[in-house]
Amino acid sequence: MNLTAKTKLNDLVRDYPFLSDFLAGFSPRYEKLKNPILRRTLGRVATLSQVAGFGDIPLEKLLSALAGEIGRVTKESVPVETSGPGAESLDSREARLEVLKDIIRDLHQGEAMATLKQRFAALIRDVAPTEIAEMEQNLIEEGMPESEVKRLCDVHVQVFKESLEGQSSADSTPGHPIHTLMKENRALEGIAAEMRDLLDQLGSPPSSRVLLNLKPALEAGLVRLAEVDKHYLKKENQFFPLLEAKGVSGPSKVMWAIHDDIRDHLKQARTLLHGSDPAALADLLRQVLTELLDMVYKEEKILFPMSLETLAEPDWVRVKQGEEEIGYAWITPGREWKETHKEDRQMSSTANTTPGQISLDTGALTPEQVNLMLKHLPLDVSYVDENDTVAYYSATPERIFTRVPAVIGRKVQNCHPPDSVHVVNRILDAFRKGEKSSADFWIQLGGKFILIRYFALRDEKGTYRGCLEVSQDATSIRALEGQKRLLDWK
Repeated sequence: MNLTAKTKLNDLVRDYPFLSDFLAGFSPRYEKLKNPILRRTLGRVATLSQVAGFGDIPLEKLLSALAGEIGRVTKESVPVETSGPGAESLDSREARLEVLKDIIRDLHQGEAMATLKQRFAALIRDVAPTEIAEMEQNLIEEGMPESEVKRLCDVHVQVFKESLEGQSSADSTPGHPIHTLMKENRALEGIAAEMRDLLDQLGSPPSSRVLLNLKPALEAGLVRLAEVDKHYLKKENQFFPLLEAKGVSGPSKVMWAIHDDIRDHLKQARTLLHGSDPAALADLLRQVLTELLDMVYKEEKILFPMSLETLAEPDWVRVKQGEEEIGYAWITPGREWKETHKEDRQMSSTANTTPGQISLDTGALTPEQVNLMLKHLPLDVSYVDENDTVAYYSATPERIFTRVPAVIGRKVQNCHPPDSVHVVNRILDAFRKGEKSSADFWIQLGGKFILIRYFALRDEKGTYRGCLEVSQDATSIRALEGQKRLLDWK
């Protein structure tokens, strides 16, 4: 066998198994080739040119050392060809993924960014957004804490940034969810630029006197920045569940954690704005503006292209329906894409229904699931139809007011004492005429504070379809104070 730049490592170790231990001792980086996963992926497809780049060792030196070890052990004379092409890129997705993960593991261990960028350039010509997402997911599944992957997220994007810069940003038809989110990003960039101008006016070091004058503008800017919550909610409640259903969970865990950091920092900035430390305010605002704009980059270079590659058209129809409920940050979305998918939007409500399920506005449940849900609500529910007939009551474990099966099919007026029937009729008449939509009462009963509410039920055309009575023991709720954010189970 001749040793050349294109000799496959797998072929070499197969013919000369002792080279596996030799390489591990030749460079600490080659210790990783003892990892069976890395050996099956990188080792199977990597050439010696790529192995040299992986170990940051000159190709000629590596070839000479291998030939020398083969001669020492086997007494064979192995020709070495050092001419030819330099380092090649890895074409196997599996092998590329292992190299990406190995770079991030070394980053986690504190290796210099410049060295890792050099390794990246030597081994991989381009990296796809889906590969970065898959790498994050694999690292989490292999045991690296989500918090650590989140901490490394900004850094590892820097490692791969030059490769990502060469790729065009995701784009789509006006009204498509991706187009809408990118339009929001352009608005966010404008607000961030205005905030940075205000921070520059604070001076260095920041002046308390100038801050007093700029306070209204900074406060208005923070209010505008807080609208990014709608942008993030659309990702968290629309993109992430659909990506997870396709087996892609890495971006959800990492990005959501960063969203929460940004939300917290915006809240802290609003608190500092009313304090007396302009320097701390300026530092935090510059930090959160950087975090916001870094997230824009990650979305448009990683999340959006990956989502367009992963999700199908029916998925985007579902995303569109959900985003309309959440709302939009700073912008009005286009309508072109929406108009071309009217029929798809109507079909999507029943697309995921299986036999035996009831299709609902937001999901599908079996009759058993509906019954279980109603029985376990922490309140009593009764349904009176448009003819004032009792059609249903929830058989909760501890009802506030007694109900028995014989009440079903009975006129609701006959279920109340004669001296209160006029109140029942007045409520139902007002509901039926459209004059009112709710009526509330509260009473003290057996030492409990009971809240009783009546709601008019109307269909999409506004036609009266009945009344819902909801009764709840609100004693403990009424006594709540402050806030509780942590689980205190014993």
